Amino acid sequence: MTPVAPTDEMSSFEAVNWFFDQSARRLGINEELQELMRHPWRELTVSIPVRLDNGKVKVFTGYRVQHNGARGPYKGGIRYHPKAELDEVRALASLMTWKTAVANIPFGGAKGGVVCDPGSLSQSELNRLTRRYIQNIAHVLGATRDIPAPDLGTNAQTMAWMMDAYGQLHGYTPGIVTGKPVELGGSYGREAAPGRGLVYCLEEWASLTHFPIQGTKVVVQGFGQVGSWAARLIGDLGCIVVGISDINGGIYNPRGLNVQDVLAYSLSHGSVVGFANADAVGGTELLELPCDILIPAAVENVIRADNARRIKAKVVAEAANHPTTPAADLVLQERGIVLIPDILVNAGGVVVSYFEWAQNIQEFRWDEDRVNQELAVFMKQATQGVVETAKRDNISYREAAFSIGISRVARAIELRGFV
Repeated sequence: MTPVAPTDEMSSFEAVNWFFDQSARRLGINEELQELMRHPWRELTVSIPVRLDNGKVKVFTGYRVQHNGARGPYKGGIRYHPKAELDEVRALASLMTWKTAVANIPFGGAKGGVVCDPGSLSQSELNRLTRRYIQNIAHVLGATRDIPAPDLGTNAQTMAWMMDAYGQLHGYTPGIVTGKPVELGGSYGREAAPGRGLVYCLEEWASLTHFPIQGTKVVVQGFGQVGSWAARLIGDLGCIVVGISDINGGIYNPRGLNVQDVLAYSLSHGSVVGFANADAVGGTELLELPCDILIPAAVENVIRADNARRIKAKVVAEAANHPTTPAADLVLQERGIVLIPDILVNAGGVVVSYFEWAQNIQEFRWDEDRVNQELAVFMKQATQGVVETAKRDNISYREAAFSIGISRVARAIELRGFV
């Protein structure tokens, strides 16, 4: 394929495939194999009729995209979001393929989504929506076939409903989903895993590159599950969180924020906005604040070519899925800003999902200390591989991560004789 210049107007799937194509060409992957690896192996679209609490029936649209299963069962979260369209789900499924390969866990990549606003639905409506969605896609799921997990707009409760709905069809199968409540076979440490994995990744990267991380100032964009845990745990590295934002706005204090106090305020007020002893900043302005490490931990495409020129951070650690457009990625490289990519940084969630799945199969529970110890091993090994590949081949960390993931998937395809 002829290389295409990246733009901010690319769709999500086009953007992810742009990164894929760059690395696949550099690795010398033949075009036929590239074509096989670029496209999802299966896409399922379903209608989900739900009777609302007011008695009316509303039909939602749901998706499950299975991108590549060469290295193991499909694995990927399910999001409930107004923008959970098919192109976005395709992009996220593709990222999961490369992420599980970079982390070197025996899964492929998948993703699911339901186009809805979960905040506008009651718990009973969400329960009915979830059960009908699972009933409609159950034939492509299975503990050795495709294993969902939480994502934006879903949580442990959603996974409990999914497990129960699948179990009503196929019998008790705790390994059908991960991210479940601990009481139903979930893993200790799963909720904190994406943020904790980020911290392990940064710690190992700083050690390998001799980056002086002690005392660095950090801005966290997004204060959901990933961002809040990253903000809480990054202090263990001696970092100082100076900026935090959520969907409503942001706060900034150059001397540092007490993250536990911010968390308590956010839980009681529904937002970080209005927190005392901090200046109010806009959500987009927060990305451009002076800091050493910027952690985009919210949604996709927040760093674009225009604002990438105004970012003041020395390091961008992508806790969200594809928060940086390909055009912005090139701008950051030109400016010498280090970018540690999403398919490495936020792999902690799927790594602990792998532990949960393994525990369900063994019918044996690990304690939280063991979960965290094992997570550290996987995250540090993955980080070492990316840093060493980038140094050896004189490429960016994103290119290195994609190179590792693509090489492992291509080798699995070849060994299995798919082509």
